[in-house]
Amino acid sequence: MTFRSLLRRREIGANSYLIENGRQRIILDAGAHPKEKGHDSLPNFNSVPHDTVNSILVTHAHHDHIGALPVLQRRQPRTPVYMTEPTGEVGAAMLHNSVNVMTRQREEQGIHEYPLFTHKEIDGIKGRWNYRDLRRPFLLPDSEVECTFFDAGHIIGSAGIMIRHEGKTAFYTGDVNFESQTIAREADFPTTGIDTLIIETTRGDFQRPADFSRKAEKERLAQVIRETFDKGGAVMIPVFALGKSQELLVMLHELHQMDLIPNAPVFIGGLSTKMTVLYDSYASKTRRSYEGFRILEDMDTLVAPRKRRKELLYNPRTIYALSSGMMSEGTTSNQFAMRFMDNPKNTIAFVGYTDPATPGYRIRNAKQGEKIKLDSQLPEVPLLCRVASFDFSAHAVREDIVSYVTKVSPRKVLLVHGDAPAQAWFHQTLSAALPQSEIISPEPGETISLW
Repeated sequence: MTFRSLLRRREIGANSYLIENGRQRIILDAGAHPKEKGHDSLPNFNSVPHDTVNSILVTHAHHDHIGALPVLQRRQPRTPVYMTEPTGEVGAAMLHNSVNVMTRQREEQGIHEYPLFTHKEIDGIKGRWNYRDLRRPFLLPDSEVECTFFDAGHIIGSAGIMIRHEGKTAFYTGDVNFESQTIAREADFPTTGIDTLIIETTRGDFQRPADFSRKAEKERLAQVIRETFDKGGAVMIPVFALGKSQELLVMLHELHQMDLIPNAPVFIGGLSTKMTVLYDSYASKTRRSYEGFRILEDMDTLVAPRKRRKELLYNPRTIYALSSGMMSEGTTSNQFAMRFMDNPKNTIAFVGYTDPATPGYRIRNAKQGEKIKLDSQLPEVPLLCRVASFDFSAHAVREDIVSYVTKVSPRKVLLVHGDAPAQAWFHQTLSAALPQSEIISPEPGETISLW
């Protein structure tokens, strides 16, 4: 059994990996690179012959893991796809949104190959999506390869994948979190009987402060909200539509219930509303905290989502949880910031990762009074509001990953889903902790024996 990375570069991006055993070809994930455009955003699917893949396995519905799935299925027209039910239902909505985004980018940026797929195509390929429950082994068709999904604790439906063949096992974590969030509970992963571990390394170059606690971080967010309201300002929290929005909304509900923040209206915008509807539909069907809690129905401070095309109005002493989390051009958070960040009473609170190429990163690292380019077609806006940052990542910290790998003690560890500095830290740390294990950072296109 061999492994080959279909990434174009060794970094976080268009995640996709090929597993082969001579008779079977299995692809793990089919993501699109969030920083690239057009065909450059896709994995190297050209290296896999047309209509030769036996199965496709998807870990979760984030764009960098599912965003190229329609393109892959077009190249592999008879291949069944396996995922959890929440991943499929949320993933379909994410893919439909991608069509809308690509269509707009074709018009505004002249990217002629967009959209890479259509709404009709998404509806058509869903017929080959097969949903499987967590911890229920299933055989891939016409093979003796057995697979099992395990809760990854990352977002709704996220799963690590165990692959068994001829007495050997490989486990692919996908994106994982070993800490409970607000809704998502910690990962429920196997720790024994794993020969090869394929593991994410996202936060390898980040060292969390020794005195960090999630409780203290939540209380610090509450303090920032109170201080902003005391000045007569409002708080904008840029959030990813899938996962981060829902986790944050329930966190705000918690803080209000604990009397740590006042009774203030909470607005959501962009794709977040559709994702929250889907989260609510699984409120009693998934492994989670707050079982049965429906955000849109049960959160007292949440303002009913606005109707399409109705402008989001600014009000003081209000919380705006708006997508996207990186404040990318054309998104609700980016557009709202145009008339928000020049008010010194206001606060922008970041609760997730921001890429250096995005407006969110520029705001997060700017000095007071500095002018920020939010939109390439519009004038710069001065940063006069307060900016605060919080660590509520849905990815495991590096120490938790090392602890898990050490507990598993596999013969081989393949480091994926991480930029070069992150992988270098894990390579050095795991080599010292597990001298009997082979630690590998796969290069794109490199074929590696799993056992």
